[in-house]
Amino acid sequence: MKNLLVLLLLASSFALAQPLQLKPYEPYVMDYDKETRGLVRQMKVFKSPRWVAKITLQNGKKIFFSSPKSMIEFYQQPGRWFDIGVKSEGDFKQILVTDYETKEPINARGAFYVYGSNVTSPAGDDLVPFGNYDSAQKFAKEHNGKRVLAFAEIPEALINLLNGKI
Repeated sequence: MKNLLVLLLLASSFALAQPLQLKPYEPYVMDYDKETRGLVRQMKVFKSPRWVAKITLQNGKKIFFSSPKSMIEFYQQPGRWFDIGVKSEGDFKQILVTDYETKEPINARGAFYVYGSNVTSPAGDDLVPFGNYDSAQKFAKEHNGKRVLAFAEIPEALINLLNGKI
């Protein structure tokens, strides 16, 4: 009797369950051209493809940056560029950086960033992005990097320091 009751409960829960809805896969693409300029520093991003970053908003607007530092500066203080219309973190659909080693676009929130290396971007002192921790560690050792940080660990004060504001 117990087995029949368990079987009926399981069957009814499957019958009433909503079908799983997966979001469609969106490939990571840096779709800029020779005229695309970065928002923060107004540099043409195609000149340094290894450093390009991009934020796609929920409304479909694409915002490019000449470096990860510039993208994070915007991400942390979008109100400075009020004309873009970002009101909350929910306005960000996709955030990409270019993996320094592979030169492929990667999810910025899952990337690892080397701080304090002897490698600079077109925007000056910067954070060098990598798709995995081991690559970031190796790069840090080879280029005098001070620290490897995850996206969530990057404080606004560090961006200010890299920009020479501290």
